[in-house]
Amino acid sequence: MIPMVNLKAQYAEIKDEVERGLAETIANCSFILGPNVQAFEQECADYLGVKHAIGVASGTDALHLALIAEGIGPGDEVITTAFTFIATAEAICYVGAKPVFVDIDPKTFNISPEAIEQAITPLTKAIMPVHLFGQPADMTRIADICKQYDLKLIEDCCQSFGASINGKQTGAIGDAGAYSFFPSKNLGAYGDGGLVVTNSDAAAETLKMLHNHGSKVRYYHDIIGYNSRLDEMQAVILRAKLKRIDRYNQARRRAAHLYSELMADLPLATPFEDGVGEHVYHQYTLLCDRRDEVMKALQEKQIGCAVYYPVPLHRQNVFKEACAGVKLPVTEQVAANCLSLPICSELDESTIRMIVAVIRGALQG
Repeated sequence: MIPMVNLKAQYAEIKDEVERGLAETIANCSFILGPNVQAFEQECADYLGVKHAIGVASGTDALHLALIAEGIGPGDEVITTAFTFIATAEAICYVGAKPVFVDIDPKTFNISPEAIEQAITPLTKAIMPVHLFGQPADMTRIADICKQYDLKLIEDCCQSFGASINGKQTGAIGDAGAYSFFPSKNLGAYGDGGLVVTNSDAAAETLKMLHNHGSKVRYYHDIIGYNSRLDEMQAVILRAKLKRIDRYNQARRRAAHLYSELMADLPLATPFEDGVGEHVYHQYTLLCDRRDEVMKALQEKQIGCAVYYPVPLHRQNVFKEACAGVKLPVTEQVAANCLSLPICSELDESTIRMIVAVIRGALQG
């Protein structure tokens, strides 16, 4: 079986460092908001080029708390993409705001700046672009729109840790950035975890209270907060991986470029790189109008593959009534034809060639 991401192979390389760190944590009995969480937050802030980084319990919590810290609440509209994981929209709903779904760019699959501008109303308070599959969104144009209309810019970086735009990290461009450390992510924990980053001292102070029951001083509570702290043991694992993240991402790019080179003559569309943002390939996602045939061939050979995402958010039952009149033709076309292949830093050339051979056989056989 060829998995979508080979966490076992990655663990083999960092096993000694991780197990030593976990053993020290258990021996020290410092489990909540301990020294590894503090060190990891500072290391992330340094790496991402931001003033503040606050660890939280998940990527969904990161999005949720970032919205609260930026003052988004009931009655507000937040423009975002329908071609993403539901957590993006859930977080908007958690604060009582309304997600306004707009269409995507047919090449990058990221939110369309033109569609954003057309959807702005007097109720619009924020834009939440998603750097989907590790491809940075068009942040130059989106940031300009936010400035023009005085809107908050909250980046969903849950799939883009280490991706950059003109040398600046995703998450460091907007008012806040939210990251996920779900195990399959480029920087993944061995459980849930997340991070919010900001350059605002005021937002950071709010976030530090929000993630710890609304408290700055133990047992003194200034606001209603949440139990959303990054776990100390996950921080040990993430610190080990953060040291290697650039190498991990470069290996993913090499694997992706080989896939694209080997499939250049096939009747499908390989991932697009815009030359401005540096793609980190959280997923390698192609478009093929014979997707089902390709998937069947891969599955018969026990090769992992997946559809991210088969049902866009505006077509999900939970948003069916609110989005009754919403039509997003590019989103719907991409969802009908997208297919993701195995991608990780441990994927070797021979495996990629074998996977491509199976796809070629399905399309040319």
